[in-house]
Amino acid sequence: MNVCLLNDSFPPIIDGVANVVMNYARIMTEQLKARVLVGTPAYPDTDYTQYPYRVVAYPSLDTTGFISGYRTGNPLSMREIGEMATFGPDIIHTHCPASSTIMARILQNETGAPIVFTYHTKFDVDIARAVGEGFLQRETIKAMVGNISACDDVWVVSEGAGENLRSLGYEGEYRVVSNGVDFPRGRVSQEAVGEATKGFDLPEGVPVFLFVGRMMKYKGLPLIIDAMKYLSESGVDFRMVFIGGGADAEEMQTKVNELGMTLDVVGEDGKVSTIPGAADAKGRVIFTGPIRDREKLRAWNTRADLFLFPSVYDTNGIVVREAAACGLASVLIRGSCAAEGITHTRNGYLIEETARSMAVLLADACSDLECLHQVGQNAMDEIYISWEQATADAYRRYEELRQMLQDGTLARRKKHASDYLLEAASAVAEGTRRIFDIPRNIYGGMIENVTELKEDIHRIAEDLPEGVKKVGTDAKRGVKAGLAFAGKSIREGLELGIGKKDDDGE
Repeated sequence: MNVCLLNDSFPPIIDGVANVVMNYARIMTEQLKARVLVGTPAYPDTDYTQYPYRVVAYPSLDTTGFISGYRTGNPLSMREIGEMATFGPDIIHTHCPASSTIMARILQNETGAPIVFTYHTKFDVDIARAVGEGFLQRETIKAMVGNISACDDVWVVSEGAGENLRSLGYEGEYRVVSNGVDFPRGRVSQEAVGEATKGFDLPEGVPVFLFVGRMMKYKGLPLIIDAMKYLSESGVDFRMVFIGGGADAEEMQTKVNELGMTLDVVGEDGKVSTIPGAADAKGRVIFTGPIRDREKLRAWNTRADLFLFPSVYDTNGIVVREAAACGLASVLIRGSCAAEGITHTRNGYLIEETARSMAVLLADACSDLECLHQVGQNAMDEIYISWEQATADAYRRYEELRQMLQDGTLARRKKHASDYLLEAASAVAEGTRRIFDIPRNIYGGMIENVTELKEDIHRIAEDLPEGVKKVGTDAKRGVKAGLAFAGKSIREGLELGIGKKDDDGE
């Protein structure tokens, strides 16, 4: 089977969704013997030839000012769409409701392959962070929900994720398809723990709490730090370790310092800088920065006594199952998506969304570390799921969808106004994929072709069925915006085709 995976993040950006795509691609290639192609926005100076599967990196814009570390791909990148279409996907699986799904819809028009979409994260939170609340946020969410609704099979990673998607306006069907973890089941050796944690003040018998993930406030970081302050004031000695990087890391370090707790920060040179806390303060808070070595992360999960993940943002929480793989129980917010499958004091701990609730639980739980470790063992036995199992489940569904397409039982949804625009964009892909190597002397003729294509798109808009025309002014604005975007994309493509370099020198 030929599988095309599309996502807006991929190494060098490592986040939960990028991890999903990497594991799907690796396991389908190496174990299920599928042919896999990954489409993702290009990052400067990145080698995409190192993977055992094919990676098509398409032109992108630097949007790190809006979302730290991330670039936005151009979904109308004609040359790359043509390359993906030539690959001949049987399944197109998109993992982001923005650029990736627009590209998936154009690619579907080229190939006829079914589109699977997985809803991983509460994108309304990221949108609000990037553009604020109000009209722009509402319209952006509406556009993304429209993209999701255009897909043939919609997956969510938890029941809570499905409920959240419904709250944003999605009205279609969905199925829960769980993510796995690439940690093997079991703790690492004490020698490996010692090597990974050397240089840090981690006395035996002092409880170690751990957080791994993006350093973003909406993951509950302020709540953790406030809970540490309560513990410190109560005379409880502890070590709180934050592993990860992100936009709010420096702010969280400042908060720890202002609350008077001892702060250890690992610099880019790997050295630990210590800022002493107040004389009567107990506990120590450590920021290691990002750790990309998976074995070192396994070692930290083995060394810790509890994993703290008070996020109501995350729809699944892969890190919770990574902790479970190492026999580490988690503290989660009662009713959150990440808490699905957790039974309090059996295979994890549930609290209210307050720092005091966390502090009270930690103070009580840490009085019996042996009990904590048994709860961690239960988590390993009961909530762990490997990527091999999760990917095999996904692949079986791919096969079902391919068979349904072949025998005519796959219900294809009705077309919307945006589909006609995307069909026109697909025509752009077909008509321009061969222009990038055309010499400069026929540039003028290419411009004429673009003008004719715009006229064709206008005619398509005029010929829309009456039912589609009823979408009103929103559809008209969409057509105009799409034309402008398509025109800009083609101009950029033409410039690339005659040798003009972009800001990254490519």
